[in-house]
Amino acid sequence: MKANIGISEANSKAVALILNQLISDEQVLFAKTRNYHWNIESPSFMELHKFYEAQYTELAETIDEIAERVRKIGHYAEGRLKDYLKLANLEEGEYTNDQKTQLKNLLDDHETIIRGIRGHISKVEDDHNDIGTADFLTGVLKQHEQWAWMIRAYLK
Repeated sequence: MKANIGISEANSKAVALILNQLISDEQVLFAKTRNYHWNIESPSFMELHKFYEAQYTELAETIDEIAERVRKIGHYAEGRLKDYLKLANLEEGEYTNDQKTQLKNLLDDHETIIRGIRGHISKVEDDHNDIGTADFLTGVLKQHEQWAWMIRAYLK
């Protein structure tokens, strides 16, 4: 049954694409963070191992919330790895176990997501008449700003 929530089919479809691209970026960031959690080698091993775990755990929750938002507006969430890689703006990157390289890569990815979300909020609200998703995206933006701030503290 189609959602009758005051958003046209064309607008909800455009918003679903934005959200599915975000899911894709989140999935790439999740995989990268989990990889770094498994492979960190550093005098700060245990601290970073736990830090990365906290990040990928929160990312998993965010991914689920974004997918549920896609469903709430009447569309299907992407769920295949090959589709994520096609839609994502982020790159998987090369393997590294170097603390500084890992943190810099994660910071770059969080900031890329932040810029992308920031660019979509007014578009979703003004162009696609979806205030709920604009508000939702603001919350996701704040989460990434928090993680970026924490990562920046390690890179000083």
